Amino acid sequence: MKTTLLRPRDWNSQPRQAHSDYKSTLRRSQSQPLVSLPPGSGEHVGPLFGPHDALAAHADLTRNASASGEAIGERIIVAGRVLEEDGRPLRDALVEVWQANAAGRYAHERDQHDAPLDPNFLGAGHVLTDSEGRYRFTTIRPGAYPWRNHANAWRPAHIHFSVFGRAFAQRLVTQMYFPGDPLLPLDPIYNATADEAARVRLVAGFSQRLTEPEWALGYTFDIVLRGSAATPMED
Repeated sequence: MKTTLLRPRDWNSQPRQAHSDYKSTLRRSQSQPLVSLPPGSGEHVGPLFGPHDALAAHADLTRNASASGEAIGERIIVAGRVLEEDGRPLRDALVEVWQANAAGRYAHERDQHDAPLDPNFLGAGHVLTDSEGRYRFTTIRPGAYPWRNHANAWRPAHIHFSVFGRAFAQRLVTQMYFPGDPLLPLDPIYNATADEAARVRLVAGFSQRLTEPEWALGYTFDIVLRGSAATPMED
């Protein structure tokens, strides 16, 4: 098995474990300072993925629920690169996404938001990065939804990302937001990342290059797994 040597995480760029405006963190966060343990050999090897772990159809969330229907909403393309802490592209990383539909509702039994479900939208997909660390999804822009954290609380539009790098210590779960969203300054989850430069890395960039005429807007979102430029993890 190939061993990957990793630098310690830059915790200053990561979300606070307990954030007073994000109410549930006060109930579930630790009461004592975290103790950093050196990664063992198991964190430096695997997982290994191959072509059988992700099919091309799984990267199109607008059509992976039905062969006859297409998801309702604003079609978008989200693409980017998965990078090592030193900037090298990461090949065969498993990138998974899940999100609410255009009305702001997840296709999950625990989501009882009074918004319609879309029978043609599963809201989840996955893909493997290519030799340059690139990934690409076709999906719809998710809607905002209420979440009862505080009075009149609404989550901004976002897409959840999960990445398995070349080592378990590179596991990352995060959220991607959209530029210009007026809900971002009001969102405690987004603002739980205290470092402004790190927080900005959670916002995708609009891309005219990715945008396809009369079909879909394009957004870029690069993911760095560790180091000083790491993408903040989901709290």
